[in-house]
Amino acid sequence: MFVKELTKKYDGKAVVDGVSFDIPKRSVISMIGPNGAGKSTVLNILSRLIARDSGLVDFEGQDISHWKSKELAKRLAILTQSNNIQMKLTVQELVTFGRFPYSGNHVTGEDMAIVERAIQYMELAPFRDRFIDELSGGQRQRALIAMVIAQDTEYVLLDEPTNNLDIYHATNMMKIVRRLCDDLGKTVILVLHEINYAAFYSDYICAFVDGRVAKFGTVREVMNKEVLSKIYNVDFEILEIEGKPLSIYY
Repeated sequence: MFVKELTKKYDGKAVVDGVSFDIPKRSVISMIGPNGAGKSTVLNILSRLIARDSGLVDFEGQDISHWKSKELAKRLAILTQSNNIQMKLTVQELVTFGRFPYSGNHVTGEDMAIVERAIQYMELAPFRDRFIDELSGGQRQRALIAMVIAQDTEYVLLDEPTNNLDIYHATNMMKIVRRLCDDLGKTVILVLHEINYAAFYSDYICAFVDGRVAKFGTVREVMNKEVLSKIYNVDFEILEIEGKPLSIYY
């Protein structure tokens, strides 16, 4: 999967401006940058939630706009910031929705076996019959991730999955992201505001400024004080912790 010269304008202003980068398979790629840099817009273009004005999103050898929605949903899943569940659903019912691209409303025994594995993988068995609106923020996020696991796509797109989570649950969420790649072979693309989470749990980082890619590379290539200071306009120092370059900014 790769993108080339993506552009998107709102009211004549370019929020995505000539964005190009490759997405390595079976890796975690974090998109970072200041507010309004275009990260979430790019993620939504990748998933076809919003249309690009120009440019190319190549998905498995063809423009993503040419894919039928049902077939694309078997290969790519996204969780946005606004995953408000309006229906009164239990955890198991929510996770079962992940099988909709395959079986529609006629869930098979095989589908339910996949749902059960997703529930067990996310350690949600004690909550399977609990309604989503009765869960804590961390439990709800795990249930949504379980739904994505049940959807069984190669690509998983997450828009600020740690948003509104405390440190404990945010850290656990990032460990789950890492497991999706390492254990299940997923390619995970996510938007993050916390750059140290990006540094510790990612394989690659794509940094945005003003709708453009300021730097794409490995964690070490992006996590240096000159690059980060230029992106965020504050001073940085880089420390090594457990072999990872983590930042202090002031």
